[in-house]
Amino acid sequence: RFVGASRKLVSRMLFAVHSIKRPPHRSHLMLSWMPELEKCINEYCAPTEDSNRAPNRDFRLWLSASPSPHFPISILQRGIKMTTEPPRGLRANLIKLYNSVSEDRFMRCQQRFKYRRLLFALCWFHAVLLERRKFKSLGFNVPYDFNESDHDICHDLIIVFLDEYPDNTPFDAMRYLIAEANYGGRVTEALDRRLVNVYINEFFTPLAVDPQTNFNLAPQMADSPYTIPNDADLPSCRDAIRKFPQSDVATAFGQHANADISSQIEESNTLLDTIVSLQPKVLHDSAESYETQMLRHCSTLQEQTPPAFDVRAIRTTMEPRADPEPMKTVLYQEVDRYNALLLTLHQTLKALELGVQGLVVVTPELEETMGAILDSKVPLSWSRCYPSLKPLLPWMQDLVRRITALQKWTFEAYPRCFWLPGFTYPTGFLTAILQTSARRNGVAIDGLSWEFPVVDVPAASITQHAKDGSYCCGFFLEGARWDYDNSCLTEPVPMELCCSMPVIHFKPVEMKKKTARGIYSCPIYLYPVRTGSRERPSFVISCDLRSGTQSSDHWTCRGTAMLLSTMH
Repeated sequence: RFVGASRKLVSRMLFAVHSIKRPPHRSHLMLSWMPELEKCINEYCAPTEDSNRAPNRDFRLWLSASPSPHFPISILQRGIKMTTEPPRGLRANLIKLYNSVSEDRFMRCQQRFKYRRLLFALCWFHAVLLERRKFKSLGFNVPYDFNESDHDICHDLIIVFLDEYPDNTPFDAMRYLIAEANYGGRVTEALDRRLVNVYINEFFTPLAVDPQTNFNLAPQMADSPYTIPNDADLPSCRDAIRKFPQSDVATAFGQHANADISSQIEESNTLLDTIVSLQPKVLHDSAESYETQMLRHCSTLQEQTPPAFDVRAIRTTMEPRADPEPMKTVLYQEVDRYNALLLTLHQTLKALELGVQGLVVVTPELEETMGAILDSKVPLSWSRCYPSLKPLLPWMQDLVRRITALQKWTFEAYPRCFWLPGFTYPTGFLTAILQTSARRNGVAIDGLSWEFPVVDVPAASITQHAKDGSYCCGFFLEGARWDYDNSCLTEPVPMELCCSMPVIHFKPVEMKKKTARGIYSCPIYLYPVRTGSRERPSFVISCDLRSGTQSSDHWTCRGTAMLLSTMH
């Protein structure tokens, strides 16, 4: 009852009330209408019960929404908020999936034994994909929102295939439709799709339906408790799941224990950054003033920042030299990009000094730069030349090293071994190597591919240039360690999250053979954020490395990759 209300407002409120008779109203999809709803709630829910405008005491308005910064704050403050958290852990996810399976559906398939075992494998596959996201970049390059509808579709698919082909189970068709068509339909990264296929090939095999096999779902885990129950009914499967450990170890996902440490460090850094951002900028009586701190930081950074390159002098020096023309072009491009960065640094630091002294107007961009410098972070305007997660001091040291590498190339000699992290665009440098090889050998550049021999010699000890291609150094291996004695990948040392790689010879070859067994195609990324950004992907190239005693699938589950830059 809404006495005295206009017909227009009544119709709007009735629309909101009517929404509770249907499935939960997704308010985040109707943000443009939320101000109208806010007015209705303020008008009809604010009066006391004695008022003739008050709603019935049994009236309730239910709204559901995903988090949105544009949702009206007054509605949140007035209402009682409830949230549904997704299950955490393999055990909780398996219990949730099996609780959603009815007895009728569980008994629908005619191939009972195969169905029960493959259903358990599918639930495990779904839970592993969901929980692997906790490993951040070591889990997936992109965090995907797999949901129960993906599982339900694949559940029906298993029933159909088993009933249609009772004598010969079509595992290849199952694996393709589950990993490529259904779950793979959400996957946008090729390397993530490779990981999904490794999991499906591991779980959906003839051994999974072999009655004589106690199929282990986590083969890399010693004394694994994760096995498929043998021909168990629905209650027995639920009881078996409840016996699984409540906390998950990294080896259950095929990961190393270091992956847990890495993800926890990343979560801790995010938490601390959030706490610091909420702290007020207050100085103690005995501390330096804000202006004194800023002037001191600016003076120190100006001393550390190298001067800009003299582009004309560089071109005059390089033109008569015998360096390959594509490599000269790369050098000129790199100099131009670093010059733009160095000029930005000098201009910004000078403007900050004048702004602190009150001689120029402090713009919002300068104010943002001040805050970043005081927090020892790299200002956004400085990070557009190349991506990095380093704090300000290591970032400046890295910048000086990059500039020094270009100066040595320009004024000393053509490098015998290139420091690949020093390039803002390493892909441009690699393309220049292919162009040089194609011109020297008189072949089309499209017909060239790569080989990656690992050179177990320090970069400083290389005395000659590569006959074809280039020697490159500066790689960090994450998710594995390089065995110098056997020249292959091996398990990392506990607590050693990254280790250095030896020199790699990037060698262009024509008509390369297919990748042999025992070779892991290791991706190389610019920095730890493997997705990069929309404007600047982080992926550079995939490098073939010997996988050692383990298979390539083992290192795929580990999330093994090489980085050109770390956080410190």
